[in-house]
Amino acid sequence: MNSRSKRNLRQRVAIGSNPERNRAHNRRVVLEVIRMHEHLGRTEIARRAQLTPQAVANIVEELLEEGLLIELGRLRSGRGQPPIQFAVNPNGPLTAGIEVAADHMVTVLLDLSGGVRGQSIIALAPDGQGPDVVPGLAATEVRKLQATLGADSNSLLGVGVVMPGPFEIEGMSSVGPATLPGWTGVDPAPLFAKATDQHVVVENDATAAVVGERLYGAGRQLSNFCYLYFGVGLGLGVIQDGRPVRGAFGNAGEIGHVGLTPRRGKGVYGPAGALERFVSVFALRERLAMAGIYTATVEDFQKLHDANNQTLLDWIAMAADYLAPTVAMLENIYDPETVIFGGGLPDSVLDAVIAALDPLPVSVATRLQRSLPRVSRGQTGQLTAALGAAALPLLDTVSPHLSVADPAN
Repeated sequence: MNSRSKRNLRQRVAIGSNPERNRAHNRRVVLEVIRMHEHLGRTEIARRAQLTPQAVANIVEELLEEGLLIELGRLRSGRGQPPIQFAVNPNGPLTAGIEVAADHMVTVLLDLSGGVRGQSIIALAPDGQGPDVVPGLAATEVRKLQATLGADSNSLLGVGVVMPGPFEIEGMSSVGPATLPGWTGVDPAPLFAKATDQHVVVENDATAAVVGERLYGAGRQLSNFCYLYFGVGLGLGVIQDGRPVRGAFGNAGEIGHVGLTPRRGKGVYGPAGALERFVSVFALRERLAMAGIYTATVEDFQKLHDANNQTLLDWIAMAADYLAPTVAMLENIYDPETVIFGGGLPDSVLDAVIAALDPLPVSVATRLQRSLPRVSRGQTGQLTAALGAAALPLLDTVSPHLSVADPAN
């Protein structure tokens, strides 16, 4: 068998021909088309989804019965009978997203249109980050948010949980500022499923963050971008051709463990030279603590920036020295439309870091004709990873491009 025949065989195996799977994919296509355009009639849905009118009519009827779509009435435009419009049901099923970080937990409830219906951020004590505590806390937060909406557990499609990686890598999983003690060798999905009594999907925090930014933030109209996620540590999410890059074992994007030489100053090598030891929320807190300044929240950083705190300003300059070559490296590897910075730092601090990158090193992104800047700021703030987590249970339902079950993958 020649190489072309082998490639065609692999493609056929990857795509599959199971009619039920194709039907599930078509449902996701219809929901995604409607979600992206807010409301559409059947004919327009069929045109944009490239499906037959009869197929769309059947799918829309199913989605209406299941409460995933609502009928808005007729849109009056031009001659003839105006088409009935359909939209994603904002009062339909919800999903919950939980980000478990080294020092806090973020919980959100999302409706099918991507609207945030509830959110909470709670601190995690040093002795309260383990598998014997966190799943119960997460379940409690989800129930509290549901109670504020008058929703019961039956209204949830599922729960997404994101945690810092890398997952199960000896010598890496148990070191670094972003790691969670007590989770080595523990499968978190069954623990969270038992605590919440829901279907649970677990993902790397940076990958979930890039999904959140893709669905709800600055990446909505982008098919190829990189996302540097400032969690307690530093992570990288990559969207390539509209899909997140996960890697063979879910560990793609562990850029915080990479050692890079800054454009000014002397490089440090080995574990002490890992990027997130210098460029992360943890690194910033550590530097501020050495100056006698203790911070716990994003608001604390904002107050320091508003006051032009010199220690913070020095860190911004140092972070830019490390991040400028990082950006150029990512551009040369992935050729993204832009590199987005986001996560657990105030918008003003991220803007200051981005401004301090100038001049960026020459890379494949150094083009005179650009529709986007080489580096831009995300739009979803602290909620990014939790939004991505809440999107995980939606992927098989709503988004054909991001779903791991997509038959085109």
